[in-house]
Amino acid sequence: MPPEEQAEIFARSSPYRRPIVVMGLLLALTLFLAWLPNNQRLELWQAIVIQRKLMVGMLLFAIVSLSLLWVRGQELDTSIFLFFNLRGRRPRWLDAVMWVITQVGSGILAVGLAFFLFFTDQRSLALEIILGTITMGLLTESVKILISRARPFLVHANARIIGWREPGHSFPSGHTAQAFFFMTVVINQFGWSTTTAVVLYGLATLVGLTRMYVGMHFPRDVIGGAILGISWGLVFTLIDPFWHTWFAF
Repeated sequence: MPPEEQAEIFARSSPYRRPIVVMGLLLALTLFLAWLPNNQRLELWQAIVIQRKLMVGMLLFAIVSLSLLWVRGQELDTSIFLFFNLRGRRPRWLDAVMWVITQVGSGILAVGLAFFLFFTDQRSLALEIILGTITMGLLTESVKILISRARPFLVHANARIIGWREPGHSFPSGHTAQAFFFMTVVINQFGWSTTTAVVLYGLATLVGLTRMYVGMHFPRDVIGGAILGISWGLVFTLIDPFWHTWFAF
């Protein structure tokens, strides 16, 4: 079956999934807010409102999502994707390096690091990473279902695939979101310098670039994932003061 037909079938599949996902997200949010004590609910809301970075992140994510309707943007997306995915020499050693780097955005790696932190007296941070990784994955998959954007290899027959054909939709990039979420959380937790933050965010950016190299995502998938990851990291930074009142360590 040609990639174009696969993409069309992919986009039309499961028409009832979107309303189910929306209802599920609203229910989860309602239950979470109902679970919080009244004073903490108010404090959390006030913290979110005054966090300008989070507000800007949410706005940018909405803009990137809406830009997917822009036809010219899809053409630009395709040109950039094919540049990273096909242009130039592609020796096997480079494919292997890029595949390893892309695993930095794996949720499994984040959970593994969280277990390491748990046994090095960083239990609060470990819990934050585990819960953040799980909820980030759920949020990312929910947005993917709502947007329903086909992956590049379903649209372009000549796209190179390094590794396996990952299932699911394309926007946003889950690996990129996870990488930026993790970097945001640890930077805020340890209060590292601007130089260190630039290096860590640079590594997360490299993860995003590898997602195009291995054939899994378009550029705007990566941009959306980066914004979503940073925003979710800021959310978990805001609720960090409440951890010890919710759980006993």
